Amino acid sequence: MKATFLVKLMACCVSLTAVNGFAQNEDWTRPLPGFRVIGNLYGVGTYDLSVFLLTSDAGHILINTGLEDSTAQIRANIEALGFRLEDVEILLTQQAHWDHTAALAEIQQISGARMLATQDDARVLEDGGFSDAHFGGRQTFKPISVDRILQQDDVIELGAIRLTVHEHPGHTEGSSSYSMVVNENGRDYKVLIANMGTVNPGKRLAVDPTYPGAAADFAYTYTNQKQMDVDVWVAAHASQYGLHDKWQAGQAYSPDTFVDPDGFVAAVERLEQAFLAVLAAERVH
Repeated sequence: MKATFLVKLMACCVSLTAVNGFAQNEDWTRPLPGFRVIGNLYGVGTYDLSVFLLTSDAGHILINTGLEDSTAQIRANIEALGFRLEDVEILLTQQAHWDHTAALAEIQQISGARMLATQDDARVLEDGGFSDAHFGGRQTFKPISVDRILQQDDVIELGAIRLTVHEHPGHTEGSSSYSMVVNENGRDYKVLIANMGTVNPGKRLAVDPTYPGAAADFAYTYTNQKQMDVDVWVAAHASQYGLHDKWQAGQAYSPDTFVDPDGFVAAVERLEQAFLAVLAAERVH
């Protein structure tokens, strides 16, 4: 695998400009219309930073935000799809990094939604990123209180929504994915909102690791994800799941648009190979 490809594959936080002292890709703020993924799952984020809305008659679940000023874009996308930001009842995140969490506190204030998170990501959310093992040492987003700690196989229920929690650590200590089953036209689709095991540039895995057990966490996540039965998958970055190759603005809805089980396994395997390359380089040096 060429070195240039490895750099591109690992650089979910690589950028063109700097915000908050960190690199930022211009596609993180580039507008994107809201779209229906499948069933009651919608994309309401920016061109590359994924924000997902799960709707129900009892209120909605919002997964991730973008940067600090992303609330207006998220609201506009939600309203264009016929829903209201004020009806969000539960907030989730896939990873407690500032580019996915910076508007959570503002949206909680607007909606009154409860924040749910895994133990390790809850710590980072509540101190505004200060204790983040890789990007911490200072506050990088407005802190938000966590109302419920999530664990592996917990089921989040809201109206007809049944969302299962999967702990997929590595990218952050508390990274998580969420799965559900959607029935359309008499067919059950196994849907995964996947947090991918991307190794950020500069992260240490085994030799003086960024956090204890980082390498084992990544290895577990790859193994677990490859064993999952997935029909439809999306991820925290549009570029990770090939959104713009699968869907274009104005495209007619079809539940099969994002069906891509082989693509999911291939993406996990590519990230695993990139991880192994970083691990090998650490041991050489």
